[in-house]
Amino acid sequence: MNCELAKTTVHGYFDGELDAVRSTEFERHLENCAECQAELSQIESLHMQLQESHLFQPASPQLRSRVGKQIAQERNLGGAKATRDRRLFFVPAFAALAAGAAILAAGFFVLQARNQSTRITAELVDAHVRSLQPGHLTDVLSSDQHTVKPWFDGRLEFIPPVSDFLQQGFPLVGGRLDTIDGRNVAALVYGRRKHFINLFVWPYREEGMNLAGSGSDQGYNWLAWHTGEMQFCLISDASATDLRELKELVGQ
Repeated sequence: MNCELAKTTVHGYFDGELDAVRSTEFERHLENCAECQAELSQIESLHMQLQESHLFQPASPQLRSRVGKQIAQERNLGGAKATRDRRLFFVPAFAALAAGAAILAAGFFVLQARNQSTRITAELVDAHVRSLQPGHLTDVLSSDQHTVKPWFDGRLEFIPPVSDFLQQGFPLVGGRLDTIDGRNVAALVYGRRKHFINLFVWPYREEGMNLAGSGSDQGYNWLAWHTGEMQFCLISDASATDLRELKELVGQ
């Protein structure tokens, strides 16, 4: 009578591949199964013979040295290739990062300049609104440009250009000092029908409080530009067309 476990379980038991439960069950079976006992005995005998036969040949010192050199060479080549691959990877990666950083930096400066323009425009509109309060429109009340222009002398680090455009429908009302972005600026006041127009003037600089373009804020129109060394900004509830006409007159 052939025992199935002699073919399927004895080798696993000998090699220690059975779990604790199956190993315990097989040991109980082994106590009463002569065939499994014989098979296990043969396996143990063969294992012992193989250990005692010394069926292996030690490597010679020359072979060990040659193999060691080949292994070291392969490692060096692998390391060099890995370094080269890393360099090849980092070059385009660095270029991509640099390009991304440049785009972000450009975007940051554009956004910063836009935010600065928005802030300064808001300050100018606020200054115009304050000037409309009683007693705040002018520091020097005069339609004579020869009176208004000298009034700024000694009060500012620059002298603003002052002209009266009464004949063109924009009479000079006067002038005052104002503060925008922490700097003193000149404010020239013109009339247009029932509206007042503030012309803010300050020195133009490559960096700093510069404006260009036009727009509206809080119901007031504004128009900004620079000519030569001066920066100008017109603000009023008068129409945008009126502001463009006054700009042309100021620029003459």
